[in-house]
Parts: sequence; structure tokens; C-alpha cells
Amino acid sequence: MNSRERVFTALQRSGVPDRVPLQFDLCRSLTDAFAEVLGIPIHYTTSYFEDLTYRISANELRLAMGSDCVVVGGSLPRGYEHPVTDAGYIVNEFGMIMRQGPIYMEVVDPPLKNVSSVEQVTDHPFPDPYAEGRFDDAKKYTEQYKNDYFIIGDLELTMFEMSWHHVGLEKFMMDMALGEPYVEALIDKVKAFSIGIGKQLAEIGVDAIWFGDDFGAQNGMMISPGMWRQIFKPRYAELWQEIKASNPDLIICYHTDGAVSPILDDLAEIGMDVFNPVQPNVPGHEPDVLKANLGDKIAFWGAIDQQYLLPNGTAEEIETDVAEKIRILGEGGGYMCSPAHMIQSDVSMDNVEAFIEAVMKHGAF
Repeated sequence: MNSRERVFTALQRSGVPDRVPLQFDLCRSLTDAFAEVLGIPIHYTTSYFEDLTYRISANELRLAMGSDCVVVGGSLPRGYEHPVTDAGYIVNEFGMIMRQGPIYMEVVDPPLKNVSSVEQVTDHPFPDPYAEGRFDDAKKYTEQYKNDYFIIGDLELTMFEMSWHHVGLEKFMMDMALGEPYVEALIDKVKAFSIGIGKQLAEIGVDAIWFGDDFGAQNGMMISPGMWRQIFKPRYAELWQEIKASNPDLIICYHTDGAVSPILDDLAEIGMDVFNPVQPNVPGHEPDVLKANLGDKIAFWGAIDQQYLLPNGTAEEIETDVAEKIRILGEGGGYMCSPAHMIQSDVSMDNVEAFIEAVMKHGAF
């Protein structure tokens, strides 16, 4: 099997691939370090939301290191550059003032921090998902690799996260609990932007789209399952239905961090084909339980611990964990092995290589 066939077989649960497919993302410092060692020039595609940049960049490097997937996504419009404040912070297309934090870009001044009405949401300018040049790189890499590799279109921050980044998390959560009318108006405005991005990715010819919003914390969900079902479930169903109209064969991958087991059946019901990142070490995410309860409905992508194991574990501990996750989640197919998060700068290059080597060693069926 080539990489494309391998991933399709696993994620469509249509059989057992020759080995468990592999996917991973690297932060900027690890990307630059491996690029220097391997002598591979890196092209960075700046995403419309900056932290997604490292999902959709450095495909040449990741393929050389063993990934079976190419990840593409919407970028900045052709010729566009972020304005920069006197303090050196960027102002993104949504009007968020952002600075580089220790790991992520941080919104230091949300554009709707004082929002109280639907009219303020309506009047707030949003970027055009159809702006000229937004998919130049996505089209290039899809065309270049579509015959040999599985192409994933990245559309994370699909509704919830992009919405609260406009307002600030505390205010948004309080106002959502209080039923403030602007909340659902803002979610719908973000949803419309995501539909525009998603339709174009589907038309480009990606094999899957990677949607995502983090609803889980370490011990449970950030909002109740009931609130999620009331506000978000019907909107995801509509979103996926509308985007799949452009490509009925599109595989729907959904990323949500934390302990989200209460809504996994709901997500499968409305069209989720693949659950990512299968964050380990949280309640309800025991691999054997997930496989037994949901393995006949969805595939799994992720499950390798990024919080402790990859930063602190030995090569032997990493190999043991990878082998165990493949044994359980990969039984009969239906699993793509990956860290449960982008690999961060606290992980050594040796441990990145140990992870990849373990997948190649134990992934063969």
C-alpha cells in the first residue's frame, strides 16, 4: 500500500492496512531543527489563525520523516500582511490583537470584549473566506501529493474556539450560560466563515477535513453535554452536511481535546468519521473502552500522550505505549497513530524519532 491507500483503509474502516498509518505535527523550533539536520528547506504557510500555521506547513519535512499525510488549509490572502502595533503585537484578520506566548499565540485584546448585542456582532467585520490567494498553497500541495499521500484540510477553531477568542473565554462562557442573544449570533457568523473555508477545501480535492473545537478539560467537559447538544450539535450537523454536499466522499475528522466521552456518540450520530486526538489519561478515554463502544462507528487518530510521555519518557516507555495503543485501537483497522497534540518544544528530537520508530516497528499487521 502507498500512504494514501493505507490511511483510507484505516480511517474508512474498510479493512486492515499493511501497517498503522502515521501522522504528526511539529512546533516551530522542532521543525527548524529537523529541517537543518535533514537539509530540507521549509515553506511556512501562515494560517488565518496563527497557531494553525504549523499544522499546514513543512509537509516536505514530515513526509521525509515518515508521515502518511499532507495537511493543508486556508492561509492569508495573497499579498496580505498583518498590521503590527507599536508594542510589536499583530492584528489578525478578525481584529484580534495577538502576541507570541511561551507556546501559543495569545489574544491580548479581543475585538468584541464589550459585546452585548446581536447588532455589534453583525457590524463587526469578518475576513472573506473567498479572498484571492487564500488557498494557493493548499491547491499546490494537494495537486503535488494527491496520488501518493492522504490529504487533510485543516479547519480547526470551527465554531466554539473562534467565537470565544473574539470575546474572551470568561465572558463568553458566562454569557452563553446566561443565554445572551449575541452568543448564538456570533457562533453562526463563525460557522458561515467555516463553511466558506470548508467548501473550498472540499472542492480543491482534500480527502478529509479536520474540524475542531476543544470542549474538554482534564476531568470533564467545559460546558455540560446538554448545553453542547442544544447549541452546538445541530450546527455541526448542518456544517458537515453543507460541506459534504461539495464532496460526499469526504471523511469528517473531529478534534476536541480533554475528557469528551459524553458527546462522542452524538458526534458519530451527526457524521463524525474519525475522532482526534483521543487524549489519553482522562476519564472515559480508556482505549479498550473506546474501541469496544465506538470502534464499529468511528476510527481513532491520536492517543499518544503529549503531556508526560513524549516530553519525559524514555525511548523504551514510548515504544511500550505506542505498541499498546496500536494493539488495542488498531485491532481490525480503524486507527492512525499520532501524538494527542502538536509535538512541542519540551520534547527532544530523540523522543520524536523514538515515537516514529516505534510506530514503524509495531504498526505492521
